[in-house]
Amino acid sequence: MHHDAAKAPAGEAAPAGRGGSRATKAFWRRVREPLAQSRIVKNVIVGLLAQFVRLVRLTNRTVEGSAKVAGGAYAHLEPGIIALWHGQHLLTPAYYPKGRPLVAMVSRSADAELNALMLERFGIEAVRGSGGRDSTRHLDKGGAKALIALKKSLTAGKNVAMIADIPHGTPRDAGLGIVLLARLSGRPIMPAAIATSRRKVLEKSWDKTTINLPFGRASIVLGTPVLVPANA
Repeated sequence: MHHDAAKAPAGEAAPAGRGGSRATKAFWRRVREPLAQSRIVKNVIVGLLAQFVRLVRLTNRTVEGSAKVAGGAYAHLEPGIIALWHGQHLLTPAYYPKGRPLVAMVSRSADAELNALMLERFGIEAVRGSGGRDSTRHLDKGGAKALIALKKSLTAGKNVAMIADIPHGTPRDAGLGIVLLARLSGRPIMPAAIATSRRKVLEKSWDKTTINLPFGRASIVLGTPVLVPANA
């Protein structure tokens, strides 16, 4: 480092790159909150996401041996609780058969609001709540109300969908929320997954979120239904 550069007067402008970066970050901090609260911005983002998901659905050929989601293996068990994993659920709205009522639990976090709006675009009802931690005593009022709403939906003959693992918990490790719902309702848990041959996995995300990409192949897999006894 040159000594004359190190001793530059404090009043002189910072290098363009560094100053520009700070200015950009400061500007983004100022506009981020209003953008996050803007219904118009949210609708634009959700509209683009919905179109992208539809594109992925249309351009990925379903491979032979995939489960049939309409009138398939689970039809005689409905209404049931469709179980999904965090980070692997993004295509579900596009593959769920039209005309069959579905109610999905969505986290109450601010980030999950886009998920709720996305579901609405596909005609799926969303209830906000939490899936439950390692003890049913940890179900807060919001989570309890959501489970009650899902139980009522099952009683009304609607399928429901839940993300089985807990946000920022252990990925692919089911919480007790979905088990409690199955026990109280008497309806089966129906594990489901959708995978595409072309995808981008966000390795640094806690749940290794998978972004499915267009122009590949798709596979739908349904697991063995899980019945939870009332006295479990």
